[in-house]
Parts: sequence; structure tokens; C-alpha cells
Amino acid sequence: MPCLVFQKCIEIVTGISLPYSAVLGERFYIGHFGGIIINANTVIGDNCNISQGVTIGVSGLKEKRGVPTIGNNVYVGANAVIVGKINIGDGAVIGANSLVTKDVLSHTTVLGVPAIKINDHSSKGYI
Repeated sequence: MPCLVFQKCIEIVTGISLPYSAVLGERFYIGHFGGIIINANTVIGDNCNISQGVTIGVSGLKEKRGVPTIGNNVYVGANAVIVGKINIGDGAVIGANSLVTKDVLSHTTVLGVPAIKINDHSSKGYI
């Protein structure tokens, strides 16, 4: 119980909801303060960078319901939403204000609502 109270205090002070059960890789980096929500069952790889206002959450129906798995070296731009039982490949870039509901291939950039592939640029330079 004390851990949950401490977690809630951190959420209030920082504006970041990061449950203790989320699996985060080494060198996980939050670029700016506030508005970040990460589902308790999320798995995020090594060397990932997320910006303010990002939501990583649950979505989908029946067997497609779940949370994202995010690979290594992924950059997530401000106010992006990544939801559902999907995979974000290594080195991917999620553009600002994007809604990602489908898998993203490694070393690609997606952008938009819904997010679509716009090029084959990786996150090198963002991380």
C-alpha cells in the first residue's frame, strides 16, 4: 500500500503515470515534463525516448485487445498515442500528434491520424 501512495504522489507532482509493473529498458528517457500515461502492462525496450503528452495504452476487442510492445531505440514525439496489441519495431520514429493502432516496422517513421509510414528514416539522431 505505501508504494501505491508514493506512486500516486509522483504522478501528481510530475504529471507522469508510470506504474511500477511497466517493463522499461535501460536508458529510458522522458524528454519533457507532464501529461504522460503508460499502461501498467507496457513493455518498452532499451534506449527509448518519449516526449510530453504521450499515451501508451490498452485498446482493441477480444483477442486483439492489449497494450503495445515497443522495441529498442524508439523515439515517440509529443502528444502521440500508441494503443492496442501492436509492436513498434526497433529504431522506429512516431511523429508528434500521431495515433498508432497498427504495427510499425523497424527503422521507419510514421505520422498522422491514423499513423502511416512516411519514410524509411530511423530514430538515429533523435535518440
